Amino acid sequence: MAALSTFKVGLASPANTFFAIWMAKAGGFYAQNGLNVEIVPVVGGKNSGPDLESNQIQLMHIGMSSVVRANSMGHHLITIGSLSNIIRNSMFCAPGINSAKDLIGSKIGISSEGSETDPTTTLALRKLGIDRKDVQIVEIGVERLTAVREGQVAASLMGEPYRSKAFALGMKPIIDLYADHTPWLYSGLVVAQDFLKAHRDQVLAFIRGTVEGNYFALANPAEAKKVLATELKLTDAKVIDQTFENFRAETPRNAELTVKGAQNIVDVLEPKNRNLSSYMDNTIQEELTREGFFEKMTQKYQV
Repeated sequence: MAALSTFKVGLASPANTFFAIWMAKAGGFYAQNGLNVEIVPVVGGKNSGPDLESNQIQLMHIGMSSVVRANSMGHHLITIGSLSNIIRNSMFCAPGINSAKDLIGSKIGISSEGSETDPTTTLALRKLGIDRKDVQIVEIGVERLTAVREGQVAASLMGEPYRSKAFALGMKPIIDLYADHTPWLYSGLVVAQDFLKAHRDQVLAFIRGTVEGNYFALANPAEAKKVLATELKLTDAKVIDQTFENFRAETPRNAELTVKGAQNIVDVLEPKNRNLSSYMDNTIQEELTREGFFEKMTQKYQV
């Protein structure tokens, strides 16, 4: 039996958008495709370009906005798949914040500069009629629910599982980008362009394994929920169910990209280079479609 190729995947923010990767690893689908996938904690955001181009990791789970930012600074990254094509966040506020007007001059929490919470916060504020310069954006990490509840920040966007936890606590969002189903290439699968050219076979193997992880989870919800609970350290059965349902409803099962989601990112960030092909590459999807891989998954799992 041939030795497995080590393939390191950067995890910047544990969330249910990463679930297909956890599921594929647990199900042995990467090994079946010749990969030994290692999940590596990373900062993400502004570190995406250096981490990928130095080959410290081979792929990162980040939104396309990080790709746009990195490439504007001279890096050469490309999005080759997606695990969410809409924004899956809602903005919750601290006690005492009752209207958009109350946010002016306050601190708004994001996970880190350049992370997907950064530009989507800009978008949320715009929808509330607030200019980003009229608030103070602060980096507070992945777990932002506590900071909001304790009033350390006035508001922050939250995705699963924290979104469901906030609702369980009786909190109501001031704006719900998830309910709006705002198109956004929110959780991309990103590699360095040079790595894609040199190791396309490994990238194809990774996407095959990840997509099968999606299908396996959809076909085996009870087993999938156990993996989800373990990886996200969830104990509340209702939150587990809601987090899984969010995955089931919104994850593109074939890891497909959408042009509209990419275009919205470019419109918010307004880069000098607005050519979408500089940031996303559909050829992996096209190749797997031609070889009948996605149809094979549909027939195998009957979902």
